[in-house]
Amino acid sequence: MPLLTSRPRGTIDVLPRDIAKWHHLEAAVRDVCDRFGYSEIRTPLIEHAELYLRTTGETTDLLEKETYTFVDRGGRTLTMRPEGTPGVARAFLENGLQNEPLPAKFYYLGPMFRYDRPQAGRYRQHTQFGVEVFGAAGPEADLEVMLLAITFLRELGLGSLAVHLNSIGCPACRPAYREALVAHYRERQDQLCRDCQRRLERNPLRLLDCKEEQCQPHKLAAPSSVDHLCPDCAAHFSQLQSLLRRFDISYEIDPTLVRGLDYYTRTIFEIMYSGLGAQGTVCGGGRYDGLIEAVGGPALPGVGYGMGLERVLLTLEKENRPLPPARGIEIFLAVAGSPTDSDLGGRVQELLYGLRWAGVAAEADAMGRSLRQQLRYADRSGAKLVAVIGQDEVLSGTVKIKEMATGREVSAGLADLAATVKAMLTTG
Repeated sequence: MPLLTSRPRGTIDVLPRDIAKWHHLEAAVRDVCDRFGYSEIRTPLIEHAELYLRTTGETTDLLEKETYTFVDRGGRTLTMRPEGTPGVARAFLENGLQNEPLPAKFYYLGPMFRYDRPQAGRYRQHTQFGVEVFGAAGPEADLEVMLLAITFLRELGLGSLAVHLNSIGCPACRPAYREALVAHYRERQDQLCRDCQRRLERNPLRLLDCKEEQCQPHKLAAPSSVDHLCPDCAAHFSQLQSLLRRFDISYEIDPTLVRGLDYYTRTIFEIMYSGLGAQGTVCGGGRYDGLIEAVGGPALPGVGYGMGLERVLLTLEKENRPLPPARGIEIFLAVAGSPTDSDLGGRVQELLYGLRWAGVAAEADAMGRSLRQQLRYADRSGAKLVAVIGQDEVLSGTVKIKEMATGREVSAGLADLAATVKAMLTTG
């Protein structure tokens, strides 16, 4: 039987040599969210499919083409979470968090699943960092989530950021805009791609998200939602722009910008990084003032975003932004003597675990190699320090520690081995 050595299309393996980069990103997420007052929330990887039908919309591409949905053994229809917001809203209500002081501010970090054409930095299983704010209706909350994302990206070294901004109105003003949009596209219906002909009847706002070449002229000539806002939505949008200018945030009003999910209202935005060109979107979100109500809760406003960390990591690597290497082996204990000598082997094991318990990344031979082979392994594995321990070292209670990068040697007492190693690592 052949080995199963091929992962599913659109998935990646994060190997040990890359894990330090992920730890760095995850630590940066938690640090900035702590500073902005957001608490982590973890929701299941599966939810009842009805949750997404109610919130995301049956006619969105997400539900029509991209979800992994299945019926379990109990006859329940479940969906592997394609995005984070509906699950956070469900958890917020189910656990009574709406009764705690508002606004409620959450962040999440974990895998999402979408059946989509794999692209650079975009996978069928991908890692998303998102934030949600429930209860705050003003543009200040919109500004906060944008500034949180921008702060995170800037602190990673991505400075050339711009906000693409739009407002798609609310239930009071969107119907008039929808009529204007449908009228515009109806006159050009026979020139549209097949998907857009279907969207025209079922979900007209999605016409503005089409990437097909034949639809681009019609999209650019389409009426703007900003020109159809009610007074309240117009005031909200104007105040948000004033706040962005106050913080010197570069933004561009993009009348073709829409989000692919039905629950969005008013503000929608994407944060672009100029270094990636057409693939420059690193974050997208907006306001969803009817979402909590759609899940079955009270009428509470909401705003948030989602950010794919694979795309962020790809951007950092393309731009040669520094990412920390793995910690690696800080000291390797090589055994000079017979591998069957239990007294020597036992003493090396005591030293090994003493180092580890003292906070040092230490390793020793576990393969019965010769001393020469051990030293070669230590060099190839990138160990910073090496100590050779034989019967002479055990009897004398001292050992020489070699700094691999410089060849410098330092004598240390075995009883003080951890303290000496830490000092060498600090000064080296």
